[in-house]
Amino acid sequence: MSHSMSSPRNIQLVFETYQKARLVFVQTMAELATRATNVKCLESAGALDFLQPLLSDSCSTVRQCAVVAAARLAEHDEGVARRLLDAGMLTDTLENLNKFNVYYKRSALYLMRAVARHNEELASAIVRLGALEHIVSCLEDFDTQVKENAAWALGYIGKHSEHLAGMVVDVGTLPLLVLAFQEPEISLKQIAAGALVDLAQHKPEAVVDTGAICHLVRGLENQDPKLKRSTLCALGAVASARAELAEATVAGGALPPALLHAGHDSAPVRRAAACLLRDIVKHSVDLAQLVVNTGGCGPLVELLSEGAGGSRVPACMALGYIAGQSDQLAMAVIEAKAVVILVEILQNNECEDAELCAAAWTLGHIAKHSPQHSLAVAVANALPRLLQLYTNPKSSGEVRARASCALKQSLQCCLHRPALEPLLHAAPACILKYVLAQYSKILPNDARARRLFVTTGALKRVQEIDTVPGTSLKEYINIINSCFPEEIVRYYSPGYSDSLLDRVEAYIPQIPELFTDRVPSDCQSELTIENGN
Repeated sequence: MSHSMSSPRNIQLVFETYQKARLVFVQTMAELATRATNVKCLESAGALDFLQPLLSDSCSTVRQCAVVAAARLAEHDEGVARRLLDAGMLTDTLENLNKFNVYYKRSALYLMRAVARHNEELASAIVRLGALEHIVSCLEDFDTQVKENAAWALGYIGKHSEHLAGMVVDVGTLPLLVLAFQEPEISLKQIAAGALVDLAQHKPEAVVDTGAICHLVRGLENQDPKLKRSTLCALGAVASARAELAEATVAGGALPPALLHAGHDSAPVRRAAACLLRDIVKHSVDLAQLVVNTGGCGPLVELLSEGAGGSRVPACMALGYIAGQSDQLAMAVIEAKAVVILVEILQNNECEDAELCAAAWTLGHIAKHSPQHSLAVAVANALPRLLQLYTNPKSSGEVRARASCALKQSLQCCLHRPALEPLLHAAPACILKYVLAQYSKILPNDARARRLFVTTGALKRVQEIDTVPGTSLKEYINIINSCFPEEIVRYYSPGYSDSLLDRVEAYIPQIPELFTDRVPSDCQSELTIENGN
């Protein structure tokens, strides 16, 4: 080796070249890892083995980029996340969390959430490493992005199960999340609200006890649509748990802004508002009555007319819950002109199964209360379409089940004869018995209905039904037949015309005297006069 090569400057240059090479490598790995299609190739090339020693590199930029590259790989692939854990890379990252600068801290928290997002097993493994205390402490950091990544990681850990959510709550997460939600940065507010949603799904009482409701309601005053959606989702997660928490949500002032945001320009905001209203009204008649008294039916009915955005199903279910609570509330839904739009949803062949199921379910809850309620559904021509959905072999099992249930609920109160008659000729036996049950109530007391029952061919149809003695279907047919003279029933019974022909063949003619050999006396006098002439 020459003297010039061993000079301090050249030696330093070697190290600088090595550092630049490491930096270029981790930056390239981080860039390639942004695409999910590259993950398998990078993994098979041994990317994790090369990245592991660089997680504790002496160069801060190399360390940070190595952690980002590992996080991106883990985010795309559960297998990579598991390998990271098994190799102890998360342990190394946790140990260095508070040793290096803020950029490393951001990247390390990103790695935690990238692993935790996949499933409960990986999230539990992170908890066993003692990561919760470190992550929660980062919520008090001065750097906004550190707090964002910490809130994100805690939400991803807690969302998997009640046990994990309880552990996250027990380390004092919720008060810090509420404080983060009150920070001025929009992105931090959004992520904090998302973490509250994840935790409220399993620990809604803890969210309420922290005093988060009033802060969430005030957060709806912000004009950012994404923040509004996250905030409404957080309130909905609390309200959906049980009636007491829904009441606490309403007491915190969530109902008026929820109704207001049901008409927001942003479709995700409208959907979140509809979900919140659904989660409030489903618990009790008092909460449903409160929503109706506040003018909730109108905005919900308007959401039914939306063709896209996902608001139709939660709005439909909210109206169904309202209608199912009491007959007065069901009448309020009818008066809001919801039935016509619900039937239009059923008749739209482009609607998804979830929309068809929700519309059928809601119509059943409207009609089940009384003949008056059922009449509103019947005159909207809902029953034939429900029957068509039930009998269509192309309908999914869920659609058929919902249509069948709605039909039965509607028929049990229906006394509208024009709506029953088409079903009598088309319904299968499992639905037909409900139709006949209603006719057995109508015909004994209505002479005009009995006449129409005969003239429209309904009585003949009843006689054609195959039944088994002792079944409810047979009992209803017997009741209907008892409403008519026996000879009328026989006349419309199958085979009656054949029996008449048999009687014709077996009948022995009784010839009157006119056609015998003896001439009647009046004919004899006529013949005498003619012969005299």
